[in-house]
Amino acid sequence: MGREHAVRDFLRARRAAVSPGDVGLPHAPGARRVPGLRREEVASLAGVSVDYYTRLEQGRALNVSDSVLRAIARALRLDEEEVAHLRDLVGPSAGAPRASGRATQGIRPGVAQLLATMESLPAYVLGWRGEVLAANRLARALFTDFEAMPAPQRNLVRWLCTDPTARELFLDWEDVAADAVAALHRQVGKDACDPLIAALVGELSVVSEEFARWWASQRVFSRTHGVRRLRHPLVGRLDLAVEHLLVPGPLEQALVVHSAEPGSASAEALGLLASWTAPGRGATPQEAERGSRLEG
Repeated sequence: MGREHAVRDFLRARRAAVSPGDVGLPHAPGARRVPGLRREEVASLAGVSVDYYTRLEQGRALNVSDSVLRAIARALRLDEEEVAHLRDLVGPSAGAPRASGRATQGIRPGVAQLLATMESLPAYVLGWRGEVLAANRLARALFTDFEAMPAPQRNLVRWLCTDPTARELFLDWEDVAADAVAALHRQVGKDACDPLIAALVGELSVVSEEFARWWASQRVFSRTHGVRRLRHPLVGRLDLAVEHLLVPGPLEQALVVHSAEPGSASAEALGLLASWTAPGRGATPQEAERGSRLEG
């Protein structure tokens, strides 16, 4: 990928998404050669020279001042998430080494202990590339056993985009997977030269048509909270609130916790799933599912 390509692709996509009428420009007769705004129109709206904007879009301008960045953001009608992404790509700190760019990550012993004690709540720790660094017993039963996978494959985006069981599990799989891709795209701005990100994007662009389409859209998104609607093969329908809690430190990890409304059918289903994963229980959820089918 590289920072230059990331800047170019993002600005071109955002420029193509804005029509002249969106920003008050008069309609010109005849067909336009490019969708959306032309470079000279963006430059005029932002109050910069065409040459400067061209160099910026080509990734040849660094350390863009916040005032210029904001002017370009207004011209392209960027939201705050997109402004933050553009700042990461071309702002004063663009290209600076990041601790989060380490090839491998682990979690602190205290975080691992916290994860293990959350027996009634499915929870896992995400790395900045979407790696599932650790998952508690209930999360492995609810989603998939990431820890049984080879380490390079323990990635939430890869699982969502390539595993058929993920499509079956999430009732709104397309929204969940598209958000995960957009969240990965948001992280790229922070280290566009990361070789592991480049390898992951290259792999998924080949094996997943949906990933390739979502990646090309240049949408960015930051995980914070939401709702997950699932149909689990063992316990049925669950509606769960999800919170992404930042783990303090330089590695940009997040503790992702799911919970059900007390007294709800989802809470009952989650409790049932927890009972199947309790220490000393004779059957795993997969074995229990096979057994229930035989009994049926």
